[in-house]
Amino acid sequence: MAELTLEVSRREEQGKGAAGRMRREGKVPAVVYGGHRETVPITVDRKAVTDLIQKSEHGVRSIFLLKMAGTDQSRHAMIKEIQMDPINRKMTHIDFIRVLMDEVIHVNGTPLGVKEGGLLDFQVRELHIECLPNAIPDRIDVDINNLGMHEYIRLGELKLPEGVKVLDDPERVVVGVTHVKAEVVETPEAVAAAAGTEAAAPSEPEVIPTRGKKAEEEPAE
Repeated sequence: MAELTLEVSRREEQGKGAAGRMRREGKVPAVVYGGHRETVPITVDRKAVTDLIQKSEHGVRSIFLLKMAGTDQSRHAMIKEIQMDPINRKMTHIDFIRVLMDEVIHVNGTPLGVKEGGLLDFQVRELHIECLPNAIPDRIDVDINNLGMHEYIRLGELKLPEGVKVLDDPERVVVGVTHVKAEVVETPEAVAAAAGTEAAAPSEPEVIPTRGKKAEEEPAE
């Protein structure tokens, strides 16, 4: 499904008077918060956000890409709450909560395999998840204390909070312990030195047998 992109504008004016004027112009006051960042007041076009909600498979539970007008700033977010006018049933305010699409993985402990001389192979440090805004974990912790030599933990084996689903390949290796192997690599200097030694070694003289009379005769007595 195509990404739901919604253009928003930073809201400079505050108060009931400014909010009422925005609503008459077809705008909806809103805020974006969460994700360990400050709350940002914004406005959105009422028709644009309504159309996106109606055409989306997940409706108000969809993930939107909010793009700040006039900048290159963008942020994924979900609708946390919508306030409606009790008479005309139009949106009067929207709360967006930021969605961290990449969750950071933290490993805890020292594997048994490392204590035996192995090497920790940390392959995946971030993963993509799907969950409701109130179920977004701050991070994913992985206990690796009992990980032996040539043992691995895959994405499908991670212990996640209830309601959190991993979107990446569950067979992908997150972390493991491998055996350390020494590898001898010939450097260009070593190759050149070996070639020079071989060229400097003396070669055996070649003996060519001669035919006919001797080159030098003994003097007669």
